[in-house]
Amino acid sequence: MATVLIVDDERNMRLLTAARLDGQYNVVTASDGKEAMEIIHKGNIDLVVADIMMPVMDGYELLQKLRSEGYRMPFLFLTAKEALGDKERGFSLGTDDYMTKPFSSDELLWRIKALLRRANIAESRKIQIGKITVDSEKYAVYSDTEYIEFPKKEFDILFKLLSYPGQIFSKEQLMESIWSNDSTSGEDTVKTHISRIRGRLGNISEFSIITVKGLGYKAVIEDEASK
Repeated sequence: MATVLIVDDERNMRLLTAARLDGQYNVVTASDGKEAMEIIHKGNIDLVVADIMMPVMDGYELLQKLRSEGYRMPFLFLTAKEALGDKERGFSLGTDDYMTKPFSSDELLWRIKALLRRANIAESRKIQIGKITVDSEKYAVYSDTEYIEFPKKEFDILFKLLSYPGQIFSKEQLMESIWSNDSTSGEDTVKTHISRIRGRLGNISEFSIITVKGLGYKAVIEDEASK
């Protein structure tokens, strides 16, 4: 079970947030950035949820110190500061997500789950979906009974979509992400690559790549789609 550090100078908010995560994660709390750093230095923190306005060391300072010391665990601001400038500063310092108070417990859980999942993908460079492994070192999708190799661009599209299941990516976004600015190919090449990906995945039932008319493409994990 992942360990989440909640950092907030308001005791009631710390307890409330901890209670909402209890049972889903191991929860550790701190009242300011300085105390949080002491806890983080001891190790085993998988994700940080922090307020911004705190004494001793505020949330901005905490995030800046974490990133300067090389810590790369997901970081989520949970704060009453909702101005666009505050969000811009948070993301520029390296936060992975930003929520404003008051907040939905369900949404907080969804976001933490997504952040931890992406962190695990980034570290392992593999995505596990049921018995299927999507392996970026081998450019392959495999199980005990299947082994499908992909050309690099096709694999990169597939890995991108599966890293954010349910999120729609336009052709333009996929072009920018996979081909960058180095390609003279048009957006129709994305459509061609998607078609080839689907052809290679003919026997895979654990996930699928869906066309969202007028918007783009998304990956759907079948067991999640049935919930």
